[in-house]
Amino acid sequence: MKSIKTLFFIIFTVLLLSQTPAHAQDGLSTIMTMTIDGAVAPASQQYLERAVNLAERQNAEILILQLNTPGGSIDTMNEMLQTIRGSHIPIIVYVSPKGAMAGSAGTIITLAGHASAMAPETIIGAASPINLDGSEIGDTAKAKATEALKATVRSLAERRGDEAIALAEATIEEARAVSATEALEVGLVDFIANDLGDLLTKLNGYEITINNEPRILNTNNAHIEDIPLTLIEQLLKMLTDPNIVFLLIAIGTQAIFIELGSPGGWVAGFIGVVALALATYGMGVLPVNYFGLIFIIISFVLFILDIKAPTHGALTAAGIGSFIVGALVLFNSAGSPQFARVSVPLVITVSLLIAAMFTAILGFALRALKAPIRTGHESMLGKTGYAKTDFTPNGTVRVGGELWSAEKANLTEIISKNEGIEVVEVEGLRLKVKKLDD
Repeated sequence: MKSIKTLFFIIFTVLLLSQTPAHAQDGLSTIMTMTIDGAVAPASQQYLERAVNLAERQNAEILILQLNTPGGSIDTMNEMLQTIRGSHIPIIVYVSPKGAMAGSAGTIITLAGHASAMAPETIIGAASPINLDGSEIGDTAKAKATEALKATVRSLAERRGDEAIALAEATIEEARAVSATEALEVGLVDFIANDLGDLLTKLNGYEITINNEPRILNTNNAHIEDIPLTLIEQLLKMLTDPNIVFLLIAIGTQAIFIELGSPGGWVAGFIGVVALALATYGMGVLPVNYFGLIFIIISFVLFILDIKAPTHGALTAAGIGSFIVGALVLFNSAGSPQFARVSVPLVITVSLLIAAMFTAILGFALRALKAPIRTGHESMLGKTGYAKTDFTPNGTVRVGGELWSAEKANLTEIISKNEGIEVVEVEGLRLKVKKLDD
C-alpha cells in the first residue's frame, strides 16, 4: 500500500511539473511583446487591453509595445493612455523598426510608456489636432483641443525635464516632428535601440516608476513571448486601411444596385449589406468627408439609368467621373492625413472596371432590344413550312416541327397538300398562311 501511494505521488508530481512553463522552472522572468502597426483605432485599444491583461495574469516583467503609427483617433488614444498608466505591469513603448514613426496620437502614446525607446532612423511628433474629416478645425475648437493635448503631454513628460516638455508641446502647437537622436538629446525618450535585443540589454537594471513606486527592471536572459493579433483584431485592423474601405464601398454599392435591379435573389443583397456594414465601421474610424458618398451613389444611379434607357454610353461616362470624384472627396479631401488617403490609381482602376461591367450589361441590353422575337405568337410570323392537307379553306400545316391549324390569308388562293407556306398572321392557336412563292 505504501509503495502504491509513493507511485501515485511521483505520477502526480511529474504531471504537475509538466504543466509548469519551462521558463518558470529555470527561474527566468517573462517579457511579453506586442506590435501596433498602422492607424490608432478601436482595434488597437482592444489589442492593448488584451495584452495588458495577459501580461498581468502571467506576472510578466514588462510588456513591450512596438509602435509604428501615423496617428489616429484622439478618443482611442485617451483610452490607450488610461490602459497604459493603469497597468500593474511596466509598459515600454518602442518606436520600431527603422523607418517607423510615432506620429500624432503615437507621440502621446510613446510618452505614456513607463519607459520609451526609438529605433535609429525613426521619427516622433506632428501631433496637432484635426477634424474627423481631416480638415483644419475652427480657431476656438482648435485652441481647446490643443490646450487639452498640451496639458496631457506636460503631465506625461514632467519627469523628463523642461526641454522635453517644450518639445512635446511643440509637436502639438507647431506640428513639429524630430528624429530619434533629437528626441533622445532632450530626454523625450529614454533610449535609442537597434533592435529588441539591444533594447532589453539597455533596460536591464533600469529604474522606472509605476503606480508611484520605483522598480528596477530585470531583463537579463528573460523568456520573450509575443502576443499576436487575433483573427477579429486582424479584420478590424484591415478595416482601417482606406483602400480596403474603398473597395468595400464599391462592391457593396454595386451589389445593392444589382439586387434592386433584379429583385428576388438574395446573394447580391447579402454581399452588399455585409460589405457596406464593414465599410461603415472603417469610415467611422478613418477621417473621411461623407460628402463624397453622394457622388458615389449618383454614379451608380447613372450606370443603372444607362442600362434602363440606353444613351450610348453618355451616362456611363458621367458615372465614371462621378465615382472618381466621390472617392477622392471621401478619402483625399484637403487636409486629410496621409494614412487616411486612398490610392488614386486604385480608384481609377476600380472605376474603369465598374464602367466596363456596366458597358457590357448595356451591350447585352441593346442586342436584346434589336434581336428578333424568338418566343410567343410573334415568333411565328414569317416562318415557313408546308401544308399537310389540302386547304378548303382551312387545313393543317407543319411549321417549326409542329402541326398547326391554319386558314388561308387569301381565300382565292389554292394551297394543296405538301406545298410550301409562310405564316403571315397568328390568331390565338390558328395561323393564317399564304402560299410560298416559288
